[in-house]
Amino acid sequence: MNAPAKNEEFAVKIPDGVYAETVLDVQHYTDRLFRFRMTRPAGFRFRSGEFAMIGLMVGEKPIYRAYSIASPAWDEELEFFSIKVPDGPLTSHLQKIKPGDTVLMRKKPTGTLVLDALTPGKRLYMFSTGTGIAPFASLIRDPETYEKFEEVILTHTCREVSELKYGQDLMEEIRNHEFLSELVGDKLKLYSTVTREDYPFTGRITDLIENGKMFSDLGVPPLDPAVDRGMICGSAAMLKDTKELLERAGLTEGANNKPSEFVIERAFVG
Repeated sequence: MNAPAKNEEFAVKIPDGVYAETVLDVQHYTDRLFRFRMTRPAGFRFRSGEFAMIGLMVGEKPIYRAYSIASPAWDEELEFFSIKVPDGPLTSHLQKIKPGDTVLMRKKPTGTLVLDALTPGKRLYMFSTGTGIAPFASLIRDPETYEKFEEVILTHTCREVSELKYGQDLMEEIRNHEFLSELVGDKLKLYSTVTREDYPFTGRITDLIENGKMFSDLGVPPLDPAVDRGMICGSAAMLKDTKELLERAGLTEGANNKPSEFVIERAFVG
């Protein structure tokens, strides 16, 4: 009888300088999208809206990608929202994780989609496409967002209606949360649009800004640099087009070291 094959997994050494955390929950939304929650290291601190480098051991090497932390800074667990890429170096493996599996995370979070990078204003727009909603999932569950802004508008544009469910679930979670529901009240609006199916609101968010339909649908005035602030996360084309529209309206791009009227996350492009 042959000796059992050695389980290579137990021979893998976790790299220095990273956390090795345990997957707690996995939810698949479509054949392209899933979310998972994992343990949060005791000493890990981040600002809502930041991203971290997360990864898996593939063979004997770790593979990392930048992922926005979708849970708010106060949460005792970490949440991530991911696309599934069949031949993606990381996501082809990450989409198969189950509770109890180990996910790696580098220790230093960073990112520009943070409240500190914006100057004070009245209304905060969060423009997202696809999994670009992830950093805003963090921010719309952070009390500080509602201390700084009277109105928060999250736009989420996807190709198909089924891909909107993560954002819709977030709204439901906030409405039913013991302290967030009272704090948020009617300050938060979700504006969901799709581009490839019938839905009450259809079209690219840039078209809906440009033709004014987004503002009429929401019952708000056009963009005004005196009161409006923006955050943008999505595809490269969406970032470019939305940035141009905000600048055309008179808003100026800011950064962590130079707060202004809108910010963009470019870590996930390219």
